[in-house]
Amino acid sequence: MLYPLIWLFASSLKPENEIFGSLDLWPSKVDWSNYTEGWNALPVSFTVFYKNSAIVTVLSVIGNLLSCSFAAYAFARLKFNGRTFLFALMMMTMMLPYHVVLIPQYVLFLNLGWVDTYLPLIVPRFLAADGFFIFLMVQFFRQIPRELDEAAMIDGCSPFKIYWAIILPLSLPAMGTAAIFSLIWVWEDFLAPLIYLNDINSYTVPLALRLFVDQEGQSAFGQMFAMSVLSLVPVLIFFVAFQKLIIRGIATSGMK
Repeated sequence: MLYPLIWLFASSLKPENEIFGSLDLWPSKVDWSNYTEGWNALPVSFTVFYKNSAIVTVLSVIGNLLSCSFAAYAFARLKFNGRTFLFALMMMTMMLPYHVVLIPQYVLFLNLGWVDTYLPLIVPRFLAADGFFIFLMVQFFRQIPRELDEAAMIDGCSPFKIYWAIILPLSLPAMGTAAIFSLIWVWEDFLAPLIYLNDINSYTVPLALRLFVDQEGQSAFGQMFAMSVLSLVPVLIFFVAFQKLIIRGIATSGMK
């Protein structure tokens, strides 16, 4: 599992002629120039690409946590007509490949004038479009004793107050798990930005990495590997910072 990452890092320190011309894992001479040259090798600095990815990722994570927790709270704690049918319908959306809805979504966003903006990448996250996170949170919310809701209702709390003051604080492990998965999927997403973003100044990091590979065969692999290593840093930092919360969220099966 770790060897591809080790090979990636080692290759980012090699001159271009050694990457595929030598069988040795470690370079004969450590060269950090791929990092310094790769950062400004494209027409736009990687600072811009990182800023774009950060904007899309942060807003998407916030949107997923808010909207999916709202929907999950309704499915798990509230009673309303059609709840079972709507939950089953939501589960069915998880079985649809992304490519099935790709063209209808593109036509919709094109008619709205959202193509070549970040709106198609961000707005669906605020509309509970990821059924996986809803399902994850529903399963966690169901483990919280309903006596807490009943006690809060006796004290005069509204459903929103119960959600905000009781359910959310008790659901930090599930929220942390959803946050890390959302961050990884959005940060590494290549297909959606490729479809909706046309201006290089709006590109995210995965799209920028593709620019190192020339269709005519003139590719800067060393610089691409160096920038690929740097693209992994935010995800690794986030995971290390919240790993205990994430593991608790995945492993929790009931309340003590």
